[in-house]
Amino acid sequence: MRYNVFMKTLSVTAGRSKLGHWLKRAIAGDDIGIVVDGVVVGLRPVGVISEDYALREYGMTQDEADGAAARISKDIAAARKRGQVKTFTGKLNELHG
Repeated sequence: MRYNVFMKTLSVTAGRSKLGHWLKRAIAGDDIGIVVDGVVVGLRPVGVISEDYALREYGMTQDEADGAAARISKDIAAARKRGQVKTFTGKLNELHG
């Protein structure tokens, strides 16, 4: 196992007592880790939407996910041409009818 010598490591208790401070440091790019049962768990910002959601949720490879996205886009474009897709205006009652 390799550790970053520049990482600030904390106990759970120390991390909890100033959690907001440590989270802000992690957001700023500092390497912050909390040691739990001898294992360092890193604090890092993540995207709100997981970039590998389809890969993890459905067990797809990146190529399979890309292919599925292309097929879905093609199907939506064809449905638009047939007039089967309505633009959502924000009013639910306009979708029925």
